[in-house]
Amino acid sequence: KLNFKQAAPLYLSEVAPAKWRGAFNTGFQFFIGIGVVASNFLNFFLSKHPWGWRLSLGLAVVPAAIMTLGAALISDTPSSLVERGRLRDAKQSLIRIRGAGADVEGELDDLVRSVGAAKAADREPFVTILERRSIGFGKDSALISSTILGVVNLGAILVSTAVVDRYGRRFLFVAGGLQMLVCKLAVAAVLVAGTGASGTEHISKELAVAVLILLCTYGAGFGWSWGPLSWLIPSEIFPIKIRTTGQGISQAVNFATTFALSQSFLAMLCHLKYGAFLFYAGWIATMTLFVMLFLPETKGIPLDSMQGIWEQHWYWRRFVSTTVSA
Repeated sequence: KLNFKQAAPLYLSEVAPAKWRGAFNTGFQFFIGIGVVASNFLNFFLSKHPWGWRLSLGLAVVPAAIMTLGAALISDTPSSLVERGRLRDAKQSLIRIRGAGADVEGELDDLVRSVGAAKAADREPFVTILERRSIGFGKDSALISSTILGVVNLGAILVSTAVVDRYGRRFLFVAGGLQMLVCKLAVAAVLVAGTGASGTEHISKELAVAVLILLCTYGAGFGWSWGPLSWLIPSEIFPIKIRTTGQGISQAVNFATTFALSQSFLAMLCHLKYGAFLFYAGWIATMTLFVMLFLPETKGIPLDSMQGIWEQHWYWRRFVSTTVSA
């Protein structure tokens, strides 16, 4: 699963036209959302039978088989073929991707120049990426809640797919971040009102419903912004020499952070009560501000033109070499 989630965004970014790259990449996250919702439904209905867990586990073979067959049928990306010196195959791959009548010579020349610069640098990706110029309730209730949140997330990803190439990545990051921030602060306020500052009072049904609505709204904000974009942006911003390594590192950090959050949330909620949501709200505000200040817009930018974007950025240009590099 980790290899698939690392490779798929890279593959999609390398084969998609620049103007549709965001939609292609968030579409990948949309289909993951479909799988999550489908598995939640199956887990809910099969949980009523003593043998249901076996069937739930066994059905995982179906999507695994589909992905394996699909991986065997798709062609290599033009970037990968150029890196291996197969220029004729790279040209044919571009023709298949862009259409028989498309003029692919310009794009192929850009790929050849980028790969040539990367090979000329002759540096290991892990070394290069560290240099200054690199950018681097009960059982049923829990299952129902997971299904509801999964459906909300699925709808939100559809929104992201529809607008990411129209309004840009920064807009989604900032708007989604503000939506998530407001929801976290609102949840903290509702918990204070419902359970008291000590968090020991019993929350009313009405306030419990309000918390669920706020969390669904939060999930929607994440689903149409930070969720899919956390896979899209790393596949866009790295030069070809370190693109695979950079994607791998960013997703390893993503999974490690997710693991740390999932393991610490209950303990934080028990000790901090509503303060746990204020803690997360602070981090959401920080990362949204970071995007506003430091993330350049990548909408419609060819992957091989990102070097120029970094060189023109008000902050990152001091770390990026002005010479053509990979």
